[in-house]
Amino acid sequence: MGYARKVGWVTAGLVIGAGACYCIYRLARGRRQSKEKMAEGGSADVDDAGDCSGARYNDWSDDDDDSNDSKSIVWYPPWARIGTEAGTRARARARARATRARRAVQKRASPNSDDTVLSPQELQKVLCLVEMSEKPYILEAALIALGNNAAYAFNRDIIRDLGGLPIVAKILNTRDPIVKEKALIVLNNLSVNAENQRRLKIYMNQVCDDTITSRLNSSVQLAGLRLLTNMTVTNEYQHILANSISDFFRLFLAGNEETKLQVLKLLLNLAENPAMTRELLRAQVPSALGSLFNKKENKEVILKLMIVLENINDNFKWEENEPAQNHFSGGSLFFFLKEFQVCADKVLGIESHHDFLVKVKVGKFAAKLTERMFPKSQE
Repeated sequence: MGYARKVGWVTAGLVIGAGACYCIYRLARGRRQSKEKMAEGGSADVDDAGDCSGARYNDWSDDDDDSNDSKSIVWYPPWARIGTEAGTRARARARARATRARRAVQKRASPNSDDTVLSPQELQKVLCLVEMSEKPYILEAALIALGNNAAYAFNRDIIRDLGGLPIVAKILNTRDPIVKEKALIVLNNLSVNAENQRRLKIYMNQVCDDTITSRLNSSVQLAGLRLLTNMTVTNEYQHILANSISDFFRLFLAGNEETKLQVLKLLLNLAENPAMTRELLRAQVPSALGSLFNKKENKEVILKLMIVLENINDNFKWEENEPAQNHFSGGSLFFFLKEFQVCADKVLGIESHHDFLVKVKVGKFAAKLTERMFPKSQE
């Protein structure tokens, strides 16, 4: 009896191990297919949107990055300290709970199918899980499934027609950062669609507030910035963010390199729209913004910031708007541009900068800006 019992336990362990491996394989394959699909469709176009032009930034989520997912999918309780026996058991329970949640979502959605692309009936079941469940690990698994399927253009219409937009947007009220991030990723993928953008615009203020007030450089903040970037690919809804431009500049200055680049993508979308030029020039910018032009700052950050400033300068008719220049208050981007030549010479040291491209780019812009603001006829 003792020998038979041992054999039984070994057999059960092999079965459970095989099931867990299969679940991990399914999840990995779904992400890989989603990544391939996003690589095919990640251009600057919006589905059925005709006014997307130029090098607008249409940002896909980075949820398909395996190194990030492996860290964020399984939530470990704070007492699961690595290196302790109790922590090892707690982490094992957390992994098992997440695995069961993913398996339950897949089983409820598609019990007899091995496809990672869900049918409308299966998507409806997943949406029901999102709407009815209160368990974070169930919500997380269901949102990951929705995010992977929302990467396909034909599924964006289906999820909308099933009433999925308000169901997912409601999750934004959660305090769980992992669940909120997954909800933002789903909305980000769904927003690459003109009709979806029209319906999602009512959530832009909430997303904007959450993004600005979230923990600096957090995954939630980056996911919010990506969604706002997608929502500003076209000019139609950019005015909703007009009162938050100053906050974006403060976030740009305080954030790390990844946050800076993501904010710049959003600002570049706004700067390409002539209708937003006044709002951008009116925005209050930190006095330390000029300190970014130094030899230690990332080259890509400086060059993208220069593109933003060039677009604003090109869209603003300085001579025609001379009477209105008094309407810009001190500390605004307008006055920052007026002092840019001094700022560049003092902080950057154009002639001695080690990067030739940065030196040329900043030098040409400073000369162009001086010529536009102070034409020779006024000298």
